[in-house]
Amino acid sequence: MLTSALLIILNYSVKSICMLSFYLIGLMVIVFFLQAAAGITELFYFDPAVAIAQPYRFITSVFLHGSITHLFYNMFALAMFGPLLETKLGASKFMQLFIAGGIIGSVLYYLFVIIGISPPIPALGASGAIYAILGALSMITPNLVIYFWFFPMRIRNAAILWIALEFLGAFNPNSGIASAAHLGGLIFGIAYGWFINKQHSDLEYYY
Repeated sequence: MLTSALLIILNYSVKSICMLSFYLIGLMVIVFFLQAAAGITELFYFDPAVAIAQPYRFITSVFLHGSITHLFYNMFALAMFGPLLETKLGASKFMQLFIAGGIIGSVLYYLFVIIGISPPIPALGASGAIYAILGALSMITPNLVIYFWFFPMRIRNAAILWIALEFLGAFNPNSGIASAAHLGGLIFGIAYGWFINKQHSDLEYYY
C-alpha cells in the first residue's frame, strides 16, 4: 500500500514538473494567433534599431514567431526536449534557463548587428531559448542519442556541430536566420549545464 502510494505521488510529481514545457507551448500558440488577429508583432519583436530604448524586446521577441512553420518546428523541439530537461532541473531552474537563454540569444544577435556581422533586421522566435535547452542537455545527458539530419548521434557531439554551423551561419547575411541568437542560447545552455553538473555531481547521466 505504501509503495503504491509513493509511486502515485512520484508519478504525479514528474507530470507536474513536465507540464511547464507544455504551458510554454500553449502560451506561444496563443501569442501566435494574437499576432495574426491583433497585429502585435511589430510592437514586440526584436528590432535592433530600438532595442536599447525598448529593452523589453529582448525577451518579448522570444514568444513571437514569423510563420506557422516556424512555430511548429520550435514547439516540436520544445515538446521533445523540454520535459526531459525539466525532470533533471525542476520547473523553476528550467524556466530560468529558458528565459535567460532567450535573452542571451537576443543580446548576442544585437552584438553581431552592432559590430556589423549581422544585418540590422528584426528577429523573433524561441530558437535561442530552445538551443539553450539543447545545450544544457548536452552537458547533463551527454549520451542521449538524437537524430541529426536523420543520422543517430549523441547530443554532446551534435552540440559541437550546432556551434560550428550556427557560428558560420551568423556570417551569412542572406540566410534569413538569426544564427547568432541560436549560438548565444546554445553557449549559455552548455555553460548552465556545466554549472549544474559542477554543483550537483550526483546528477546521473542517462541515455
